[in-house]
Amino acid sequence: MAATPPPSTTREIRLVTAPEGLPAPEHFAAVAQPLPAPGPGRVLVRNRYFLVFPGLRTLIAGAPEGVPLPSIHAGDVLFGPAVGEVVAAGPGSPLRPGDGVTHLLGWREHALVAAADCVPVGDVLPDPVAHLSSGAAAYGALTRLAGVRPGDTVFVTGAAGAVGTLAGPVARLLGAGRVVGSTRSPAKAERLRTELGYDAVVVPGDRSPSLTRQLRAAAPEGIDVLLDTVGGEQLTAALTAARRGARFALVGALSGQLSPHGDGGSAPVEIDAFRVVTQGITLSGYSGTDHAGVAREWAERFGDWLRSGEISFPHVRIPGIEQAPRALQELFEGRHFGTVVVELPPG
Repeated sequence: MAATPPPSTTREIRLVTAPEGLPAPEHFAAVAQPLPAPGPGRVLVRNRYFLVFPGLRTLIAGAPEGVPLPSIHAGDVLFGPAVGEVVAAGPGSPLRPGDGVTHLLGWREHALVAAADCVPVGDVLPDPVAHLSSGAAAYGALTRLAGVRPGDTVFVTGAAGAVGTLAGPVARLLGAGRVVGSTRSPAKAERLRTELGYDAVVVPGDRSPSLTRQLRAAAPEGIDVLLDTVGGEQLTAALTAARRGARFALVGALSGQLSPHGDGGSAPVEIDAFRVVTQGITLSGYSGTDHAGVAREWAERFGDWLRSGEISFPHVRIPGIEQAPRALQELFEGRHFGTVVVELPPG
C-alpha cells in the first residue's frame, strides 16, 4: 500500500499580541501555513504530543540573561518539547518515515526539523508521551546537587506540578525516609498523599496556618533536602526548618514566573543568611545543560521504574491544537495535576 502523502498545510500556535502580565488565550491564534517538503538533512514530523510548560511565560515576556532559549515575540510560533512521527525525510537524513522522535518544535501539528535536532524515541520508555516528563530535572537535582541519603527528610515545593509529582516518588526510590510536599490545593494535597506516597503536605494560603508552623509539624525533626520549584515564601520557610548540613536544590522559581506582576524573569526571596551560615546549608541552582549525562540516565531508570510499577507518570492530555492556549492558561491557574500535554490526532 502506498504511503499517505504529507498534507499541504498545517496549523501552528502563534503569539499574536504581547500580553501585559500573564498570557491568556486571546493573545494566541491557531494559524494555517503551507507545509514545504523537507530539504537535505531535514525531516517532516507529525507531532502527536507537545508539552505545555510555565517557562513560556518568561520567554514571551523576554528571556532574561542566562536562559538558553530565545524570546518569543508577537508573530512568532511557540515552541517546546514534542513527540512525533517522521512522515517524510529529505535527502541525506538518517531518519525514515515511521520513526518516532522527540524535538523542540511543538505547538504545531507538523514540524520541519533538522534530523540532527531530533532524538529517536526507541523503546526505553513504555509510553512515548513519557518523554515529555520533567523528571530529569527532579532526578538530576536530587542526585547531582542534593545527594539524597538513606533516611533523609525531603521537602518538595510545588509538589503537584510536573516536576513535583515525580520528585517525591523519586526521592523515596533514592532512599528518603520522609517526603513532604507543598501545594495550594487541598484536593491536590490529598492526591499527593494517597496516589504518590507523600507522607505530609503543607498548604500555603491566607486561610491556612503559617507555612512555617505547618512545615515544623510535617517535619518535626527538620528537613535534610529541599527540591524547590517555587521560591518565594516557601523557600524562606524551608530555611527555618533546615537541619544542619541541609542541601537545597533549586530547579524553578514559579513564585515569580507565574506572578501577574513583573515579567516572569525574576523571583526575589528573603533569605536568612545568618541561618545559612550557622547551619551550613548549601543552596544550588540546577540546570540540565550543566549535567549532560542526566537525561539518558533518567530515561533508563524512569523506564525501569515505570515497567516495574514503582513509579507513575501523572499527566493530563488536552486534545486538539486549538485547545493549547486554554491549556496554558489552566496551567498558570494551577488547575491540573502533574504534567500537561496537548494531544494531536494520529493522522
